[in-house]
Amino acid sequence: MKCDFISLACSGIQDLVPYQPGKPVEELERELGLTDVIKLASNENPLGPSPRVLSAIQQGLSDITRYPDGGGYRLKRALSDKYAVAVDSLTLGNGSNDVIDLIGRAYLGSGDEVIYSEFSFVAYSIVTQASGATAVVTPAKAWGHDLDAMLTAITERTRIIFIANPNNPTGTWVTEQQLTAFLDQVPEQVLVVLDEAYTEYVEHPEFPNGLLLLERYPNLIVTRTFSKAYGLAGLRVGYAVSNVQIANILSRVRQPFNVNSLALLAAEVALSDEEYLAQGMALNKQGMALYQQALTTMGLSYIPSVGNFITVDFAMDAQPIYQAMLEAGVIVRPIASYGMPQHLRISIGLQEENERCLNTLNRVMNL
Repeated sequence: MKCDFISLACSGIQDLVPYQPGKPVEELERELGLTDVIKLASNENPLGPSPRVLSAIQQGLSDITRYPDGGGYRLKRALSDKYAVAVDSLTLGNGSNDVIDLIGRAYLGSGDEVIYSEFSFVAYSIVTQASGATAVVTPAKAWGHDLDAMLTAITERTRIIFIANPNNPTGTWVTEQQLTAFLDQVPEQVLVVLDEAYTEYVEHPEFPNGLLLLERYPNLIVTRTFSKAYGLAGLRVGYAVSNVQIANILSRVRQPFNVNSLALLAAEVALSDEEYLAQGMALNKQGMALYQQALTTMGLSYIPSVGNFITVDFAMDAQPIYQAMLEAGVIVRPIASYGMPQHLRISIGLQEENERCLNTLNRVMNL
């Protein structure tokens, strides 16, 4: 082969490293010949899908020969009714990652700058680099966003600021007072993307609801997902809420059928299933308390989290610990790619999964 096809790609994409998802259960079973594997690596809902969602999907199977509603009217209407936002302010995506990518495609180009925090979600760096923009990574403060540092980093070339609240993979968060004080100082031509993928898990009274801030800050875009609390990670559906002009621009680069028909149907049903959501919140709260107590007993530090995961600091290279847990059939998430080689992120699972994970970890640490 004489042609170097990598060199033909756009300059920003040539040096990109593909996103590495959590190791699938099936892959580990093939590699090690295991049959009893648990996965606590990808912050998925351990309850499985809602029975109401499964029933709706079953009924919708007969229509999969038809293209989905390219505008997602029914889901948009359900979101509009639930959150009191305009239908025209909504942009649907193949997961919230897709919406984040749309924002980058619509508003970034060579010479632009994007601000995001150290230890924040890897999608921000991918979108920035792929668009040819320049990343401005601000140092974290106590593993979370330093909003003052982000304000200082703004220049005339800044186009987008990404803020994950809560943040993945650290579970840290900013208060409403901190966020509004920050937004008050951001120039109106700079878009602020507030990634609220884990917002349903947070009960703290000082935690902001980004949707309630949209009218006050027209440069704000809020992204959310059905992959976490609503248990639809495999169907891939998320959305953005913004002012109507931004939503109009995003619609120009959005593929017309970027959310499939079963995902649209499932998300609409899931949105109204308050019982399922409450069950998941209670399970997560119970599991988080178990991890915090057990890790403290083991003498391990962790980053306080308000998400559905907890990140553990081993004060040493965490890769051997990750590997030993893999060999015991417990998949957690190494995060060296985030600049955190001494940490592992553990998703909150079912009670028996949490207990097995902690027992395995305790055994590995005492080898």
